[in-house]
Order: sequence, then C-alpha cells, then structure tokens
Amino acid sequence: MILIPCLTFFICGLLQAQKLAFNEQGSFKIVQLTDMHYLHGNTVSDTTLLLLNRVLDTEKPDLVLFTGDIVTGPVQEGWDAVTAPVIKRNIPFAVTLGNHDHEHGVTRGMIAEIVTGYPMNVNSLSAVSDDRVLDNVIPVYEGTRSLKEAALIYCFDSGAYSTIGDLEGYGWITDEQIDWYRDQSMGYTRKHNFAPLPALAFFHIPLPEYRTAFDDDQWIRFGVRKEKECAPELNSGMLLAMREMRDVMATFTGHDHVNNYIVDYHGIALAYGAFSGWKTTYTPEINGARVILLKKGSREFDTWLHMLDGNILYRVTYPLDFGLKK
Repeated sequence: MILIPCLTFFICGLLQAQKLAFNEQGSFKIVQLTDMHYLHGNTVSDTTLLLLNRVLDTEKPDLVLFTGDIVTGPVQEGWDAVTAPVIKRNIPFAVTLGNHDHEHGVTRGMIAEIVTGYPMNVNSLSAVSDDRVLDNVIPVYEGTRSLKEAALIYCFDSGAYSTIGDLEGYGWITDEQIDWYRDQSMGYTRKHNFAPLPALAFFHIPLPEYRTAFDDDQWIRFGVRKEKECAPELNSGMLLAMREMRDVMATFTGHDHVNNYIVDYHGIALAYGAFSGWKTTYTPEINGARVILLKKGSREFDTWLHMLDGNILYRVTYPLDFGLKK
C-alpha cells in the first residue's frame, strides 16, 4: 500500500532533479566543454579530468554541455569517466557529437544510446535525419516550480564530413535539421504570444559565417583565432534561419582547438568554446571551458573562459559589449 506513493515521489524527484530552471536570483549558468579527445587509460588525459573537476567545483553550473569530440576510446569507459564528475555533483548535462566521436568502433546512434542512459542527462533520442542524433530543444523554465518556459537550449548534430562525393571538407547542418529547428522555434514562439524566447544553440562544427565575421573588422570580437576556421565548404543556411526566427542569441561550437573567440555577426554572437582536452591531440597553451550565464527575462548573457590555472579570460556581456542594444 505504501510502495506506490513512495515510488511516485521517487520518480517525481528524479524528474525535478533534471528540470532546467532559472534560480531565485534569475540566472542560469552553463559550462561548455569541447574537444576533450579523452583517451581512457592514458595518463595525459588526467589533465582533462582535472580541468573538469576544477571548473565544476568553482563555477557550480546548472547545466554542462559537451560539444563533440569528447571520447577517443575506449568508448564506454571513456564516457563513464567524463560524465562521472558531473553525475556525482547532480548536475544535468547534454551532449552534441563531433566528427571524431564515432570513429572508434561505434556508430553515432550507439553513442546516443550510451549518453541518454546516464542519470542527469537531458538529451532525448532523436533522428531528425538518418545520420544525425541528439538534435534536441531543451527548455529552461522560469523557476523550479514553474511550468512556463523562459529560455531554450538547442542541440544540433553538425555531422562529420561532407556527404557529397566530389566535395571535400566537414559536415553541415542539413535541410531536414533546419526545417526541424524552424518548427520547434515557431511552436515555442506561438506558445508565448508570438514573442521568441531567448535561445542558445550548441553544435560542434562552426558555421561558414564564423570566418566571414572574424575577417571583417566592422564586427566586434573578443578572444583569439590561431587557425583557419574548419567550417563546411558550402553554406546550408542555418544562421539565416536563426536570424529569421529571432530566438537564437548565440551559437557555441568547438572543432578548431586553438580558436576561442566570440564575435557578433548581424545580431547573433558566434562563439567557440575553449579546448578542454590535453595532449592526446593538438592543443593551445592551456585548456579550459567556456561559461555562459543567462539572465531571466532578458535577451542578454555573460560569458567568459575559465582556464585550468584558474585564470578568467574575455569576460563579456552580450549584446552590450558588442555595441548593440538588448
């Protein structure tokens, strides 16, 4: 007789623990980790876990977002290791995949099954197009007891490599994904009296507009570019769709290990995370994470890089520090 209410209480508590919501101060903090290239059993990767633990303890985020090229093997043990510090602290987390995640004896679908099987994960299994996984829109609510959405987090699988035979280079967000995004965005906009919700988008491979924006001095930028942007050779139209739908304030990617800038481009911030791995691949001088602080009821966010040595770099407020009004 008493098992049913106990079970109900447990299930409700588990769902509540993974609900994303602004805190009582009206803020919501995200830590983005990218390109960890974690190799389980390789002591060089211990530095990656050291960074993860230090940043989580210092920043105390409300959400952790892994944006691709996270585990380079062994896959199950690697994902267990990189998610354990997050799960141990009861922090919700989401994942978008990169171009290398599936190159170690597993498919992207198999990784999606692993990821969504962890406690505290807020992804859902999806197949917007045949070869893409974990395309999700995740609402952030006004408060822990509220049923009203106040912001949105989009996760996109930007693929791996070109799927057109005579076109070299990296993958792109597809027409099917863009159509899905438009439908999701319009649905939330209609639900909120045709006022687009403030939104952020996370994926691995940068858009071609990253290069265009950084090359043009009229666009304000913070951070560094130390390599050419490895964007797809052709533009599939993702940024134009975001501009038309008027919800996404910024995109956050990885892929290029020694780029960490954020630049405004036609009213959308194009940002890299900070390379979060260590010397299992090519690296900058030190690894780090990007932190994003959303503010309830405002199309504004603060962001900075938190480095392994504790230094905070390029702390800015978007859009104010970019010469734009909210």
